[in-house]
Amino acid sequence: MKTAISLPDPLFEAAEELARRLGMSRSGLYAAAIAEYVTGRRDTRVTEALNSVYSEEASEVDEVWLDAQAETVFEEDW
Repeated sequence: MKTAISLPDPLFEAAEELARRLGMSRSGLYAAAIAEYVTGRRDTRVTEALNSVYSEEASEVDEVWLDAQAETVFEEDW
């Protein structure tokens, strides 16, 4: 789909240079950048939901679990 956008000159020039360096068209660069941004924002929603759930939970590890974990670690020579 064709669309028109306005960009500050320095951003436009930086994008043009990057597209040239990568051997991409301007449209290809913009499409890739938007796809990466959208994907990253999807991940943010998951992180926000997890943060909300775990913000109400205690974050300390029970001493019993720490002791059990310590017993399973073998000493190694480095």
